[in-house]
Amino acid sequence: MKIIVLLYALFFFVQQPAAQGCIAIRSNGGSCAAGMDALLEEKKTYGWVVAVNNRYFRSFRHFIGKEEQKQRVALGTEVVNHSFSSEIGLTRHLDRRWSLSLFVPLTANERSSLYEHDGKKRNTTRSFGLGDVRMAAYYWLTDPVQHNRTKFQLGLGLKLPMGDFRYLDYFQRNDSTKVLGPVDQSIQLGDGGTGITTEVNVYHLFTKKTGLYANGYYLLNPREQNGVSTARGGVPSAASLSYGSDVMSVPDQFMFRLGGQLSVEEFTFSAGMRIEGIPAKDIVGGSNGFRRPGYVLSAESAVVYSFHKTQLYISIPFAVQRNRTQSIPDEIRTQKTGSYFKGDAAFADYSLNFGAVFSL
Repeated sequence: MKIIVLLYALFFFVQQPAAQGCIAIRSNGGSCAAGMDALLEEKKTYGWVVAVNNRYFRSFRHFIGKEEQKQRVALGTEVVNHSFSSEIGLTRHLDRRWSLSLFVPLTANERSSLYEHDGKKRNTTRSFGLGDVRMAAYYWLTDPVQHNRTKFQLGLGLKLPMGDFRYLDYFQRNDSTKVLGPVDQSIQLGDGGTGITTEVNVYHLFTKKTGLYANGYYLLNPREQNGVSTARGGVPSAASLSYGSDVMSVPDQFMFRLGGQLSVEEFTFSAGMRIEGIPAKDIVGGSNGFRRPGYVLSAESAVVYSFHKTQLYISIPFAVQRNRTQSIPDEIRTQKTGSYFKGDAAFADYSLNFGAVFSL
């Protein structure tokens, strides 16, 4: 039974998507039913699980499509994002199959660049505060207490626009002038949309010590735009008005993971692949407005340590492929100018994920 609890802790609590640089993937794909077997088998009752999930990254490598723009770092013109997010997940198990969860993220961001300011000196904008809150219900299609080799869970939730999506800071225009305006989309605390979250979690045990896991998360954001200007305190350009990039979009986001795990006493070791990103076109609703669509494909390794009713974990996904895809405003610009255009985005080399899970 310990191996199942460890596995839950691993792939349910390390799966939170978060911003990977200019690709604004926010921290609202958190935890769900970790520790359910321990609660049912050991306590013979249903109870609470609390998780604290943290993530940090530094993005600075610019890509157009899959091609890195190495000259940006060489010339010192790269955009650098530092992001730290901490999410509290609270789960209540109602019975053997049903559970309800609440996820509350807190985020601190720092972004430095030249082009957003006077173009000569590197300056910094920051954001800090509550992110978008998520509520979700989970149901096991297979009984999680029975000793089946394969277990399958579905999740459906609601993402609420609690994070400030109009966060303001000062942009340096020259040595003596600053202008107050909305910070870049990548460090906004929320996206301004009410979304629907869908999740699928599957694992299969070959033996008591080895198994496979798979997770899928998709956020549907029906709202097309949130009305926030991309002009950073200035006046939108004629080109941005023409292409539809003068205001921020409210994009969908996704995350999928697949890998294997090995248990050795109190430790569980995991390795697999992870892909997360923002699509160019939403499943529901319009897709115009400014966004940096794309994805990060990562090789992910993780370690979970379990003792008593607590699991500690650390996970480090290393990027193996980064791709900034073409947005709707990019397509409009291409059509109007007759010259193919695709914007760029800054990505991290890796992210650091760590946290703890407590069964109450």
